Amino acid sequence: MPQSLCKTYLHIIFHIKTTSPKINDDDLDKVFAYIAQLIKSTGCIDILVGGMNDHIHVLCLLSRDVTISHLVEEMKRNSSRWIKTISSKYKHFEWQGGYAVFSVSKSVVDTTLRYIQDQKEHHKKRTFEEEYIQFLELYEIDYNREYVFRD
Repeated sequence: MPQSLCKTYLHIIFHIKTTSPKINDDDLDKVFAYIAQLIKSTGCIDILVGGMNDHIHVLCLLSRDVTISHLVEEMKRNSSRWIKTISSKYKHFEWQGGYAVFSVSKSVVDTTLRYIQDQKEHHKKRTFEEEYIQFLELYEIDYNREYVFRD
């Protein structure tokens, strides 16, 4: 086969450090848009960036030429630097060191989109910590609860 073809949907979640200031609601859309630009700069395709003032959800298509770790590093490193320029309030802004990435089947892309779009409603019922643990358990990921939310 002379072509290398790939269509890998990813759902990526990452969180701010506990010592970091939360992102103001007024700044969230700018942060989402900036992260979307960073995704494009890696050659990947952003489908939706959303979340809350303490965590981010990304649905994207992974480029066949990019590793997941490189994509996440570019998003977190560059957005963290940029967020610090928005306001002096963010002088000490940092993302938590870890992240979670889940593969998404084409058949549940629309469900994942709605999930990310409905974050405000979703978090009226469930905390980020509960949400994150639910994903880890759904995908049967081994984790140590002691370290999941440690900075």
